[in-house]
Amino acid sequence: MNLPFFIARRIAFSAGNSFSKVILRIAIAAVALSVVVMIASTALIAGFKTEISRKIFEFWGHIHISDTGYALSYEPQPIPERQDFYPSLDTLRHIGYTEVETIAGFETGREIEKQSRGGIRHIQVFAHKPGIIRTKTALEGILLKGVSKDFDWGNLTPYLVAGRVITMQDSAPSRDIIISQQTADRLQVGVGDKFIVHFVKEREQLRRLFQICGIYKTGLEEYDRKFALCDIRQTQNLLGWNDNEVAGFEIWLDDLRDLDLYNDYIYNEVLPPELLSVSIRDKFPAIFEWLQLQDYNEIVILGLMLAVAIINMITALMVLLLEHTSLIGILKALGETNGRIRQIFLYYAAVITLTGMFWGNLIGLGFCYLEDKFHFIQLNEADYYLSYAPVQFNWYAIIGVNIGTLVITVIFLILPALWVSTIAPVRAIRFR
Repeated sequence: MNLPFFIARRIAFSAGNSFSKVILRIAIAAVALSVVVMIASTALIAGFKTEISRKIFEFWGHIHISDTGYALSYEPQPIPERQDFYPSLDTLRHIGYTEVETIAGFETGREIEKQSRGGIRHIQVFAHKPGIIRTKTALEGILLKGVSKDFDWGNLTPYLVAGRVITMQDSAPSRDIIISQQTADRLQVGVGDKFIVHFVKEREQLRRLFQICGIYKTGLEEYDRKFALCDIRQTQNLLGWNDNEVAGFEIWLDDLRDLDLYNDYIYNEVLPPELLSVSIRDKFPAIFEWLQLQDYNEIVILGLMLAVAIINMITALMVLLLEHTSLIGILKALGETNGRIRQIFLYYAAVITLTGMFWGNLIGLGFCYLEDKFHFIQLNEADYYLSYAPVQFNWYAIIGVNIGTLVITVIFLILPALWVSTIAPVRAIRFR
């Protein structure tokens, strides 16, 4: 029999003075509260980053292929749609590469073979043309994004608040257009309404009549205010291009962590010399820096909550040691070693910690589940790009939070447990 564990189990939550009961309950509550905050913050930050990233990538893709002029203007020189890599590039599932081995952050100098985490999920063509929407009551600048039959509507469908996607016929360019909710509100138009878009081409004014087939809303004000989707043949015609000319290609990856790897691979191994590939990180570095800042916020929150749990558990353990000083003296008089007596109180503290973790997981996971289902935490969409706080369960992170809390807390409790060795048996037995 494990005697220290047996004694710890018998005295755990046993009757004691009212002060020690209060301290123990506070310790359990502190551990539970810390676990609740850590689980909730991990799930909310992961959900927030995922939703913001998904909204951005649905419009821009992960990697853009275009001529070098596209980086300077929304009206670049056209490039042929017929390329050796299109549309077969989305069949690429993995690529291999070599990397210098690192151990504990230090390079060993030895190169190891690795593979990408995923492949290329989708590739599609696009073309942009700026214009001005004119209605009876308002004028609105807009950037038409021409899309073809290869457009992945699954990316946009979750944000389509009214209407349908663009219907493309083989016979003639479609006059359907999808605008944002923000643009529709400013122009006071809805699905089925028609308006004229004015364009400038070589100092001449062109006009095109479009009919609204759908309205989308992503919550990203910068993009909602700017973009409308139409048949790519309309933008090709306005730009004076033929059907085989496009502004570029958009690429989506299976895993965003492969972004730099695939961008370098496509530029060096796939593209001809006259084309350029640019990653979304290079286009919008501020957004990635902002998302990375959320990781630091998460680390700070986890550290603070863990510190709260440790401080309260140390306080509770000291109260336990003082309350059971006579028991320590009796055990020493019976021949028990300091190490085995320390084990009793470490087991005791572990039981308290596990109890707090149980309630913390129950409340934390329940809170995240309810938020995921009912979205009762509302946000200002203009400031946060989301109307509610999104939740994403990362079970590896949740398991890591639990294991880390238990292990780190018990390790920090070893120091106050060393006080046992300073207790003299005779004085301890007389201590009441």
